[in-house]
Amino acid sequence: MDTDTHNSKVAELEALLFIHGEPIEVDKVEKILGLVGGEGETLVNQLSEELKVGGRGLRLVFDGEKVQMVTKPEFAKILEDFVKEELSADLTPAGLEALSIISYLGPISRSRLEYLRGVNSMFTLRSLMLRGLIARAQDPKRANAYLYRASFDLFKHLGIGGSKDLSGYERFNSLVKKFETPQEQEVTVSGPPPPVTKDEKNES
Repeated sequence: MDTDTHNSKVAELEALLFIHGEPIEVDKVEKILGLVGGEGETLVNQLSEELKVGGRGLRLVFDGEKVQMVTKPEFAKILEDFVKEELSADLTPAGLEALSIISYLGPISRSRLEYLRGVNSMFTLRSLMLRGLIARAQDPKRANAYLYRASFDLFKHLGIGGSKDLSGYERFNSLVKKFETPQEQEVTVSGPPPPVTKDEKNES
């Protein structure tokens, strides 16, 4: 791999880890980026060293064969203030849309949610989780994947016992199933999720 290609792959890796937002296996990174055995680990180690340089706000953390991009602990205060400000604001249209889909169709994977919405939903999901409106659990059918559902606190706030008590629940689900094939209902992604759009980032 020549220098230009190497540097380009490091940049692709940085973008992938940022948008993925969850721990991901290095082997999967290699597959997504079109690398051969060992190159993924080399790129991950290089990116980790580059992020350690002063003035960078992100770092890589490792858990066995998995890697994740996170914020550096020294920026915890400013991030905490940001989260408090975000939570004090009203839920955006993007948040309401995602919350509605999750409430009616949950447990639902992030990939299926993004398929239905047509946009990357990482920031929206984080916002909803921080507000305590949704919860996530490990997907029993897929390693390193999660399923999202409406939280018990949301149901309690709405005064209902669960998703099936939502207005029009049965009708909504039957309509979705009518227009979705079984493959679409179980949709997964082999590569990175849809790119973050300006509107999605601002409205989450």
